[in-house]
Amino acid sequence: MNRRVFLIVLDSLGIGALPDAHFYGDEGSNTLAAVEASGKLHVPNLARMGLFNIDGVCCGEKAALPSAAYARLAEKSAGKDTTVGHWEIAGLISPKPLPTYPDGFPQSLMETLARVFDMPVLCGKPYSGTKILLDYGREHIKTAALIVYTSADSVLQIAAHEETVPISALYDICAKARKIMSGDHGVGRIIARPFIGEYPNYKRTANRRDFSLPPPGITLLDILKESRHDVIGVGKIHDIFAGRGLTSSFPTKSNHDGMTKTIALAKRDFNGLCFVNLVDFDTLYGHRNDADGYARALSEFDIQLGELTALLKAGDILIITADHGCDPSTPSTDHSREYVPMLIYGGKTRAGKNLGTRESFADIAATVQSYFGIDILTAGKSFLKNEAALC
Repeated sequence: MNRRVFLIVLDSLGIGALPDAHFYGDEGSNTLAAVEASGKLHVPNLARMGLFNIDGVCCGEKAALPSAAYARLAEKSAGKDTTVGHWEIAGLISPKPLPTYPDGFPQSLMETLARVFDMPVLCGKPYSGTKILLDYGREHIKTAALIVYTSADSVLQIAAHEETVPISALYDICAKARKIMSGDHGVGRIIARPFIGEYPNYKRTANRRDFSLPPPGITLLDILKESRHDVIGVGKIHDIFAGRGLTSSFPTKSNHDGMTKTIALAKRDFNGLCFVNLVDFDTLYGHRNDADGYARALSEFDIQLGELTALLKAGDILIITADHGCDPSTPSTDHSREYVPMLIYGGKTRAGKNLGTRESFADIAATVQSYFGIDILTAGKSFLKNEAALC
């Protein structure tokens, strides 16, 4: 019998500050609490599974008998970004944070980029992705100089108007940047940020593409592929893992599109992992401090979650988690260092089992390996071993 695991990452849905959050300036952050406080959150399926029963979650209504086992996961890696968070979910701990540039990129690096691109570059500073278009968009269109910028995350982003720099050319430029940004400058992601429109109504398009740093070690994806299981990526998973360890990939244009593709995959037979990233929570709502929009998006996900669970077969497992926080109620528009939720549903999972607070996101990788009977050692401890998480 085929075994299927659906692993869904609700990008940025943290559930409260980690004990070391003060080192990151994130004391008091709680993404889920901020979203629930908007008054616009309606997630009956997540609630029934036990989202609000998780240790430390003090908002929402607890389920009398959750339909899933549940836990609170701490991040063991250094950092609070998407790349490191997903690597840890896949069993790879990052003891050293990826480089960030709070004061902007060094002038020498900007000069190197311009030389390799054979094009002028602008900015080079940390910037809001929408404000930078207002400040530099007209100059970019006039001069064709690329808008290069960063954020609090380990990223180098390159923005260009689609009529000034064709999308394929922008992707080629970002691929060149990926080769330059290695070693001490090995940022987690190079991000192509195409936009359209006229000043002041510029709009970023769905043609974003991430060029990620390859994982520096073996991940769950590599292990499953090597053992001849299907490893299906939906959304940003291909970008985050630089395509490594996947047997097939489905890009998406929105959370709704991502869940639509996941639901379609649930109607197919495969033997392995379907790994899904839903990024809109982070990019459209967390980073823009839009708690109402975040709540509506999570409520929409909850409806599609009901469609997905109705398609699960005997033996299928569904795991829902997150990769970091991005509290929309704090002054910061950056990621926040938070615990993340973990719900594990289906198969022989013991409904209502509280798995407590776990030391690492990597417990998910260990659990998936355990489910497929793979004994290769990676970071993390399986929920399914010596935890009474199975009946």
